[in-house]
Amino acid sequence: MTNTPPSLPAAGLSVRHFANYVVRPTLGFLGDGFPGIESEAAVELILGTAAQESQFRALDQITGSNDRMLGPAYGLFQIEPATWGDLRRNYLAHRLELNIRVTQLLAPHPATDVQLVSNLAFAVAIARLIYYRSPIKLARAGDVEGHAAVWKQVYNTPRGKGRPEEFVANYRRLVAPSL
Repeated sequence: MTNTPPSLPAAGLSVRHFANYVVRPTLGFLGDGFPGIESEAAVELILGTAAQESQFRALDQITGSNDRMLGPAYGLFQIEPATWGDLRRNYLAHRLELNIRVTQLLAPHPATDVQLVSNLAFAVAIARLIYYRSPIKLARAGDVEGHAAVWKQVYNTPRGKGRPEEFVANYRRLVAPSL
């Protein structure tokens, strides 16, 4: 039996690897000319969102024990196709440079919605832009409770079932030990 390295959970994604090799490079790619996109606070918020939404494990929203269909929410960030569609039509369509950068992240296959699951850079970009389009300011780097409040207001929404306390607990358990 082999030992699992301390930075890698028994099952799931290495948060440190995800932060260093996917999140930061993707936000850096998006961020040139767009203030705040690649801030450390944004990195923390994106990592906290994945921790809360999927615990860095689930690529599909599990709706039952026999669930074999993708959705209704996709990927580590549990983004619904309707949310991505709204972002594309009502935000990116009016911001040519950001739209080009997001398009450059897409692979030719599979379908765009499915890339919310299979294309980590694309999923990170969409999750970040969900927050970026909101007038609500990000919390300071290191302010986990502030990140939780932003997540609840912008991403989960006041009508969503998630609770800021869960976000904080998941962040402290899954993200903080890796940063």
